[in-house]
Amino acid sequence: MNSPVVDQVIAAPTYLADVRFFFRPEDVEHMAAKGIELGTYDGVRNNALSIHAQTAPPNANMPPDAEGKWTAERSRTFRNWIVTGFPLGTATAVEPAPNGQPPTRLRKDVTTLSDTEFDLLTAAFTGLMARSPEAPDGYFALAGHHWLPKRWCLHREDRFNPWHRQYLLEFEDALRSVPGCEEVTLPYWDITTDLPDRLQHPPFDKYVLPADPGATATPHPVTGFFPYTTQRFPVSEIAQNVTDFVLADLATSLTQSLWGEYNVNGYQDFSIQAHDGGHGSIGPTMGNQTVASYDPVFWFFHCNLDRLWLSWQTRVGATTLTGFRTTLGQNTDWLTAPFNALTPFSATADQTIESEVSYDRLELISPGEGVLENLTGSIDADRTFAFRSTDPVSVRVKGIDRLNIPGSFVVSLLADGEPLAKRFFFQPDDPRSCTNCVEHGIVNIDFRMTQDQLLDRTLSVRIDVPGHSDAIGTAFPLARAGNPTINARLLVQDA
Repeated sequence: MNSPVVDQVIAAPTYLADVRFFFRPEDVEHMAAKGIELGTYDGVRNNALSIHAQTAPPNANMPPDAEGKWTAERSRTFRNWIVTGFPLGTATAVEPAPNGQPPTRLRKDVTTLSDTEFDLLTAAFTGLMARSPEAPDGYFALAGHHWLPKRWCLHREDRFNPWHRQYLLEFEDALRSVPGCEEVTLPYWDITTDLPDRLQHPPFDKYVLPADPGATATPHPVTGFFPYTTQRFPVSEIAQNVTDFVLADLATSLTQSLWGEYNVNGYQDFSIQAHDGGHGSIGPTMGNQTVASYDPVFWFFHCNLDRLWLSWQTRVGATTLTGFRTTLGQNTDWLTAPFNALTPFSATADQTIESEVSYDRLELISPGEGVLENLTGSIDADRTFAFRSTDPVSVRVKGIDRLNIPGSFVVSLLADGEPLAKRFFFQPDDPRSCTNCVEHGIVNIDFRMTQDQLLDRTLSVRIDVPGHSDAIGTAFPLARAGNPTINARLLVQDA
């Protein structure tokens, strides 16, 4: 973690802006062996009095080495944090650490590749697609990891981003195994721009499945996807869909101080919603989890999502495992065995936090541009809080039973009968056949709205299933979706 710590007394410190940087990786590791957690807010808060007593100069017991000893100013700042009620606060943008070594893999915007680089990428994809469907390092088999036929992907849980980061590495390694393509890296498509022309021509425009991906699916075969050619919407329709489904959640995700929990708050919640919206924006194939990964655009889309995750990590000082843990709450189990597995890959979730990949451009802000946000619907009663007129309202469609819904779906928030905002939920056609779906069968959809958008208007909710139609069209009865409720609340923050 690139520490911004300056040893001067801070009168009103917060954990995210100040205190978390007081603990070095070796401090966290040393005390973890003694059963003391220094790597998270909850751990530091629960042990704060002991930490203060053990680190206070001039006769501090901890840290044990002279170099790590706290100054009087740091100790006073920590004491102020205790006295003011352990405020969590918000993260301040962190200056990126200078690169000591050239990046192992530098990924670029696909539109900025030189002709030579793009020709190499084309050769790698062509070579991968030409391999036998049975070849484990061929395009068909690798795409099959995501859903049909293997059903390995981890959606809507803490390992979601780590799983996809490792998936991209495995796919990139396969591209590099094509003779002559040993140095190729996977580019990204910045989804805030139109679908690049380069991705609208062979071999990137479509993929004709050479075998039936559902024939060997477990627990039972799946029909309807062979013969099959991937499909997309027109470029102008994709652009409009991205505006409707993606941009707001992308922007919100990058302003979060915390990693958070899916369906609660934080980077992860809005990142996953933006991911789902992107899938639904691009076309019938990308919008269907059953076969989405067979569309070549899948890889460029997910490469961009990984770039944005690394951008967020860099913003909040979470590019190391120690730094990343400071953005978590109590749920850290998924970073340790056996809960950190990323089947079918040998790498584990914790090993993906420190990425060997860099990008030609990250979405960063300077420390001078201010703090990030940590808005929430509830706060501990022993902390001070504030409502501000500019703070958004969270409108949550809560308790959707997605297992009854046959495929990906759209949740629309209507104001006076007209669409005010829409969110896309990405899932397979038969979610009950998915173990991960069943474990996370009840879901919420979040909308961040300004107060002016909602006041004095009649609001309602609608669920639609694209491609599904019965006597009432694509609309899905809310009663069959678990009778979800509406939870609307003005968000609060530490005062």
